[in-house]
Amino acid sequence: MPLLLATLNPGKRREFLALLADLPADQLRLPADLGLDLNVPETGQSFAENARLKAAAFAQASGLPTLADDSGLEVDALDGAPGLYSARYAGPGASGADLRRKLLHELRHIPPPRRARFVCVAAVAQPLPYGRVDVVEFFGEVLGEIALAEHGENGFGYDPLFYIPDRGATLAELPDSIKNQISHRARAFQSALPHLQSILAA
Repeated sequence: MPLLLATLNPGKRREFLALLADLPADQLRLPADLGLDLNVPETGQSFAENARLKAAAFAQASGLPTLADDSGLEVDALDGAPGLYSARYAGPGASGADLRRKLLHELRHIPPPRRARFVCVAAVAQPLPYGRVDVVEFFGEVLGEIALAEHGENGFGYDPLFYIPDRGATLAELPDSIKNQISHRARAFQSALPHLQSILAA
């Protein structure tokens, strides 16, 4: 049975496909392949709850095993903000550039190191009889700092500001081959991979 990758975000879609390159490409489906355009409200109180909500909604709508994620940036000096509201930090419809400008403005009086972490929870939902779903979660994070200015053209969202001291670069400066080994989403998906392989094998 195919696996549905439940994201409508173009940047995430590219990362999903790259991170799941070890799975058979002909068994992966995107919402557009099925004519699905679900807008699942992120009403959870944690990344895990939001990931579960999205995975379950797409699994129920499609009847397919579904992978979804929720992720965000937590900045120590902002008491964990933007956190769950990372994608909406600068208001509805804000671009990645808008989000980065807002974050730099909020941190304008905070000297380095401005410690932060990216968090991702991947949820895998399997449809069960009578409209029920079984959901399993996988966690990943990467520690870093918020740079004083943007650096790099790769990635999306906050990547040009997220500096990793051990690498001497922001996520947006790293090639995909490195980012897709160490990012928060990469780590969550690496943990999920054996489970996904077993689903596809079945």
